[in-house]
Amino acid sequence: MSEVLERYQGLAAEFGQRVEATPDDRWSTPSPSCPGWTARDIVAHVVDGQRYVVAAIQGIEPEPVPDDADPKELFQASNAALQAAAAQPEALVKPVKSPMGELPAELILGRIMSMDVLVHTWDLARAVGGDEHLDQDAVAHAFEGIRPVGPMLRRPGFFGDEVEAPEGADLQTQFLNFLGRRP
Repeated sequence: MSEVLERYQGLAAEFGQRVEATPDDRWSTPSPSCPGWTARDIVAHVVDGQRYVVAAIQGIEPEPVPDDADPKELFQASNAALQAAAAQPEALVKPVKSPMGELPAELILGRIMSMDVLVHTWDLARAVGGDEHLDQDAVAHAFEGIRPVGPMLRRPGFFGDEVEAPEGADLQTQFLNFLGRRP
């Protein structure tokens, strides 16, 4: 398994732990960091991204995420499908369309999706009152990768304006503030 895929799967496992820990009566809780989204929408967004990459690797159209699916089952199935697709020979070199143009699946997983699942781990935890702590090595890696493209991220449908981090803020707070979150 590539180091990139291993890192992504570690982050997806952390997200999956937050999904599993979410009480069934909390899926409609609004996300304080993703306007208009609920906890269920956060999971659907991550699953949609996974399905998009699986479809690109397989050369098919992605399946839409059903509105009424159980978020726990939905994420488990989607993450398993991504693992299986990415394990296929040459899968990680397949081109995937992205906002930054067509990129190899490995780069999509290593930069875009890893950062996305990491920040949405926090978003989900914040929405449902779960564990908001993120792996510091993952935060450092993701932050290093997105700093140069900050202005590209700040547009509708992506991330809001950067929030000024308080003096002496830890790395997780700086990362979240950079992405427009207020921890």
